[in-house]
Amino acid sequence: MAAIGNDWLVPLGTEFKKSYYRDLYNFISEEYRTRIVYPPADEIFSALHLTPLKDVKVVILGQDPYHEEGQAHGLCFSVKKDVALPPSLENIYKELHDDLGCYIPNNGYLESWARQGVLMLNTVLTVRAHAANSHQGRGWEQFTDAIIRAVETQDRPVVYMLWGRPAQSKIPMVTNPKHMVLTAPHPSPLSAYRGFFGCRHFSQANDFLQKHNEMPINWQIGNI
Repeated sequence: MAAIGNDWLVPLGTEFKKSYYRDLYNFISEEYRTRIVYPPADEIFSALHLTPLKDVKVVILGQDPYHEEGQAHGLCFSVKKDVALPPSLENIYKELHDDLGCYIPNNGYLESWARQGVLMLNTVLTVRAHAANSHQGRGWEQFTDAIIRAVETQDRPVVYMLWGRPAQSKIPMVTNPKHMVLTAPHPSPLSAYRGFFGCRHFSQANDFLQKHNEMPINWQIGNI
């Protein structure tokens, strides 16, 4: 796993010394040695590398990474530039079009969001190929909870977009009065029509940021 070298290291440094993380590290190391695991090992912490703690404006929580070849690269919902759009991301783009008028791009590479302060965090950071949820319950959840706790210490406006029940289970952790929580069903085809479409989370987030004198997010992903 690539080392964390930016300001996340201060609040997360104590996690690396805990017994659960030692067990997690040993498990993940063995998985990468003996199986096909996504994302590539040097991209596990991409969300933290691309979005320093001091820059976090929006938190989007996913579950675990995409589990098919070439998709996952460490940002929830995002895929690499030459990979077909997964259905959930197609629905995110549809909502962006209806909410903000964004055109639907020809790729699903969401790095530009991360570089603007959108922490695109899966609650589990690795997965075995073709086996969704295969790394749940191994310790990643404790580690990503520590990430959320670090965000909660930030004395500035932050918006949480929590889609689906697993993400919404983190609501009790969001106690900072300067932070806002937006909830909706998951954008997957199974649930998007139950309220994800029409939730207008992207415009609501930008309105909240602007109201508190923060730069809004440019949600438009450009064509390649």
